[in-house]
Formats: sequence, structure tokens, C-alpha cells
Amino acid sequence: MASPRRSVMVLLSRSPEETFRVGKILAEGLTAGDVVALTGELGSGKTCLTQGIACGLGVPGDYAVTSPTFTLINEYPGRQMNLYHLDVYRLKGCADLAEMGYDEYLYGGGVMVIEWAEKVLEAVPDDALFVTMTYLDENQRKIELSGCLDRIGSYGRVFKNGGF
Repeated sequence: MASPRRSVMVLLSRSPEETFRVGKILAEGLTAGDVVALTGELGSGKTCLTQGIACGLGVPGDYAVTSPTFTLINEYPGRQMNLYHLDVYRLKGCADLAEMGYDEYLYGGGVMVIEWAEKVLEAVPDDALFVTMTYLDENQRKIELSGCLDRIGSYGRVFKNGGF
């Protein structure tokens, strides 16, 4: 299978609220079976972005969306589909994914968000939406979206020149 054509969009978030809003907007374009692969250093905003995705998918506000560092995966009921939130920071590599039921979640009909996706890159589908988060200062984050051209193009209309 040929790798899909890639495109990159760069956004600047000036606050946690803006990072949350980016996640909420991203969720509008997600469908069942989609994977969002998050990379970035500790404190770069991956969980905040995931909280926005959860909100955009209609996960009820009484669910505390937190990073599942020790549980490895959290499942949240969304309006039309579930959100599967994985944190693979503690995994040694792709071989550990089988033990946590990765394939069941991947093909479970929901949206999967993987924090620290660079640790299991070989297991991330080619058509995933890749989001690289970079810590710039206490409030600012650079958010780089890459993935299939048609997906990034649709976000381009929403994010209009890096603004949101």
C-alpha cells in the first residue's frame, strides 16, 4: 500500500484555551476509525488538545479527561462514537501494544488518540492525523498538523492562516 500524500499546517496557540479549541475543531473532522497521533515533549499540551477533541466528540463534561499514563488507556463515550485515549509513554515499543488490546481499540469504531505516538510509530496507521506539539513558553505552543492532503486541506479552511 502506498503511503498517502502528506501536508503540513502550523498553528500557534497562545493559551491552554486556544489549544483546547484547536482540539475541538480537529474533532469536527474526525470519523469512526480515525487515529490522531500526538508527539511532543512533556508539558507541550498533548492532554489539553485531547480534552478539546473529547469535547468536540461530545464526551460529557462530567468526565475528567486525563492522561492515562498508568492505566495506559481511557475510554470515553462520545455523542456518536467513543474516544479511546492511549498514553504509551511507559511502553517499550510496539510489542507491548498487543497486551493492552490495541487492535480492538483501533478497529473499535471510535476515534483513537495516542500520546507519545513516536514510541509506537510502526503501529500507527499511514492515514493517521499526526500532531506535533512544541513547548515555546509558559503559554505558547506550536502545533504542527500533518496527514493526508484532503484532511489537512479541510482544516485549512477553518484555521485560516493560523488563526482560530
